[in-house]
Amino acid sequence: MMEEYQGLTARQAEKRLLEHGENKIRSGKKASALKLFAGQFRDAMIMILLAATVVSALMGEYTEAMTIIAIVFVNALLGFFQEYRTERTLEKLGELSAPNAAVIRDGQIQSIPASMVVPGDIFCLKAGDRIPADGCVLGGDSLSCDESMLSGESIGVEKYAAPNPDAPQKANRVYMGATVTRGRAVCRATETGGATEMGKIADMLGTIEVQPTPLQKRLAHMGKIIGIACLVICLVVAVTGILRGEDPFNMLLTGISLAVAAIPEGLPAVVTIALALSVGRMVKRKALIRRLHAVETLGCADVICSDKTGTLTENRMTVKVLWTASGETEIGKRASSEPCSAMLLDIAVLCNNALLDTPAGRKDAFTTDGEPTEAALLIAAAKSGVFKKQLPYEPVKELPFDSARKMMSVCVRRKDGKYLLFTKGAPDLLLDRCTHYLSKNGVSLLTPAIKSQISQQNDALARRALRVLGFAYREADSAGDIREERLIFTGMAGMIDPPRKEAFDAVIKCREAGIRPVMITGDHAVTARAIAEELTIYQPGDRIMTGRELDKTSDEALTRMISNISVFARVTPAHKLRIVRALKKQGHTVAMTGDGVNDAPAVKEADIGVSMGITGTDVTKEASSVILLDDNFATLVAAVEEGRVIYRNIRKFIRYLFSCNIGEVVTMFFAMLMGMPVPLLPIQILLVNLATDGLPAIALGLEPPDKDVMRQRPRRANESVFSNGLGFTIVIRGLLIGLCTLGVFVSLIRSSGDLLTARTGALLALVLMQLIHVFECKSETKGLFSINPLNNLKLVGAVAVSAILMYLAIYNPVLGSIFRAVPLTGEQLRTVLTYCVFVPIVSGIILMIKNRASTHTVSSKSSHKTCPHPVK
Repeated sequence: MMEEYQGLTARQAEKRLLEHGENKIRSGKKASALKLFAGQFRDAMIMILLAATVVSALMGEYTEAMTIIAIVFVNALLGFFQEYRTERTLEKLGELSAPNAAVIRDGQIQSIPASMVVPGDIFCLKAGDRIPADGCVLGGDSLSCDESMLSGESIGVEKYAAPNPDAPQKANRVYMGATVTRGRAVCRATETGGATEMGKIADMLGTIEVQPTPLQKRLAHMGKIIGIACLVICLVVAVTGILRGEDPFNMLLTGISLAVAAIPEGLPAVVTIALALSVGRMVKRKALIRRLHAVETLGCADVICSDKTGTLTENRMTVKVLWTASGETEIGKRASSEPCSAMLLDIAVLCNNALLDTPAGRKDAFTTDGEPTEAALLIAAAKSGVFKKQLPYEPVKELPFDSARKMMSVCVRRKDGKYLLFTKGAPDLLLDRCTHYLSKNGVSLLTPAIKSQISQQNDALARRALRVLGFAYREADSAGDIREERLIFTGMAGMIDPPRKEAFDAVIKCREAGIRPVMITGDHAVTARAIAEELTIYQPGDRIMTGRELDKTSDEALTRMISNISVFARVTPAHKLRIVRALKKQGHTVAMTGDGVNDAPAVKEADIGVSMGITGTDVTKEASSVILLDDNFATLVAAVEEGRVIYRNIRKFIRYLFSCNIGEVVTMFFAMLMGMPVPLLPIQILLVNLATDGLPAIALGLEPPDKDVMRQRPRRANESVFSNGLGFTIVIRGLLIGLCTLGVFVSLIRSSGDLLTARTGALLALVLMQLIHVFECKSETKGLFSINPLNNLKLVGAVAVSAILMYLAIYNPVLGSIFRAVPLTGEQLRTVLTYCVFVPIVSGIILMIKNRASTHTVSSKSSHKTCPHPVK
């Protein structure tokens, strides 16, 4: 066959290489390590902290400036190391192309780097080859290709040479990156590099911008609010002091100092550390996070768009049932003991080019190499105890499968020297070549009535979304007698790519959590519906939409109707992008799972992209934010739970940090308004932040999950971090902390007359109240006396460390001189503790009133409304 083709000359190939470029996927602009690191400083909160550093340095507070710089730097390093490999998608696309290609140039077969293939090159393919470029088949023998990485279908695609090689017929086309599973062929390259189907996917990825997560948006918004608030505080304090006759410059510095104190400099670091620690926990649960802030986005996902092949299913064809004239037979030992099924399995094994291997010591485990359908037949036979090597037949001649006949035959010789012809193929076409059929009573005439019954059974199996193959045989006159006629119909095998076992419970858990699963697949609508119904993704009243229907539907119409569609079948990568974008337009937070190259654009477009760690291509892994290391759909549910837990914990330490900072501001601000001395020096404010903003806040981010975390509906992506009354709680608690701290300051300055003592008392009161408050923050609905303080020992340890640090700062002479603190007497300590105990009591009363009001509101609503329906 090769002799028919001369191929390009070396000069022609060189000219076309200059014209079209190398056969590589175009690389996007790479983000350097320096650029990634610099990007960590674009956050509004970080900008404020850097400004605060400059202000602190100008005021001579170099220790505070260095501390803030250290916090910012550690935060940037954590984010940088986590996201270092985020933008490598296009590099991995290039690695998917074949490393070498066998081409015909100047009439000779040459092995050249795949990157040197040019349009017009003639290249040769054989089983196991990775196709180097898009092209058309010029000639070949039983060529079958695995295109699942592009199409999403696990069934091999038959290829053949069309009368017109340039005609755009799919069966005549081969695609870069696909794998040859059977046969051989000679093809002509028509597109290379970025012009290939894989290149087009790369272009689609390049047009997708990575959007900030909901948390990043909220923190950025919060940073802007804090910046404005700091400017207002600075202005008010400066103007108030000037109106009182104070020195304008001193008042300006005081205002700036107070504004710096108001900034929760620990917040970015605590958020980053909490997210990083949650990443570690998720790795233990087999979910790898590639974008740090993507953790909490999982928590608000309300739609999961899942690819079928390899994600919800096992990505391997499996024989589900054998049908003969004796009826249906399940795969197993009983199949080989029934005569008709035994003959069917013999044909399935011998009329087969796949290879089967049984690992040592694992009789029930099989590995295969070959076309997926033939591999499934070998495994089904092996489970029934039928192996090719053990059968009393010797294959002598083969008539390969082709798409015109849609069947394959093998002539075998028995031990007694007689010959048999074994044939498998499409049941409807195979029946036309049969004159008899095999039953438990032996060989009988195939009457029109029997033939009709077999055809009806074929249709029934097809309606169950099974791919059906028919099997037949006859006695042959010689080794060369391979005429497919006068056959004896033996039976049929129905096979399917089955759902993953763990996917059933995962879908149920998704629905309980208020998450709607949507199946998106390149497979047939009938097959997709069968799998979706089995997994309960498709439910009564839902719609199924095909790619052809999508092409006829405008983006606006799709957005309107998409809430009722649970299955999309026969879709392309471009369709998947439209689906994800339509869901996002409706306000949904979309997670997209996938493993093939065809999923990569939609995975990157989704709010949270999830790829498979074992079967997933490198392209999709690099486009995703989360990788499921065990390819287990149930792991995604665990990741969603972790996302919800981390968001609740983020709310907890935001509540804690902001209440504490408001307490500091109230203490300082009210003292200045009343013309009192400054209650806390800058170095003492720094000590408060070191003692309370660090370890306790981080430990609060490690709170164990609440029992109802997966029984709540997903929060809205645009929901404020201060929603459900959290903002009110923060302000009230901050006021209580600030006023009580000021009360301690006033009481001690009156009783002792010593400013250092009063400041030390205020410092201790502020820290103790904050350390008590950290336990209150464990729950938004329970008070301090209703929670379990010991279910997070890390928090207990962090509070103990902070308390020890505070003790040393007051009672250690060296540290006391640094932080301008003096030891307190027993009476002074009682004054401090009295105020500290008063705060949680008042806070608990306010919380009780708030909960009663909330319960009354809910009861009123439920008396007028029925309970909402479960998520479909």
